[in-house]
Amino acid sequence: MIKLNNRIKMNKPKMRVGRGIGSGKGKTSGRGVKGQKSRSGVAIKSFEGGQMPLYRRLPKRGFNPIGKSNIAILNLDKIQSFIDKKSIKVSDIVNSELLKKLKIINKNSIKLKILGSGEIKDKVNIEADLASKSAIDKLEKIGGSIQLKK
Repeated sequence: MIKLNNRIKMNKPKMRVGRGIGSGKGKTSGRGVKGQKSRSGVAIKSFEGGQMPLYRRLPKRGFNPIGKSNIAILNLDKIQSFIDKKSIKVSDIVNSELLKKLKIINKNSIKLKILGSGEIKDKVNIEADLASKSAIDKLEKIGGSIQLKK
């Protein structure tokens, strides 16, 4: 038995395979008999015996940005339709908290962007993170206001 402490360093010599039956690693050199793995120069990379390999089990990540911020997009005509349905009051300040509460936008969305598609008839006050130029113009035209958070 070899006793190792922090003063003595002993290196075990490298096993020399294929040097006779008495060495314990002679003849087939511990590779078994025949088959692809017994031959030299063969490495079966990522083969898992027919099981779905790890690189195919994991989801693809490609060019999808991992840390992308979820921006909820809302058009002016959509806001108008909710005002017509009476789910949004004209007196309310339309912001992301109100829209999340009414389940109009996703609860995981971090920012709110207002786009100018469609027409809006009622004066409404909107509080958003981002807005397009056309949305700002249309809101100011009818007398509404939009506050952009910095």
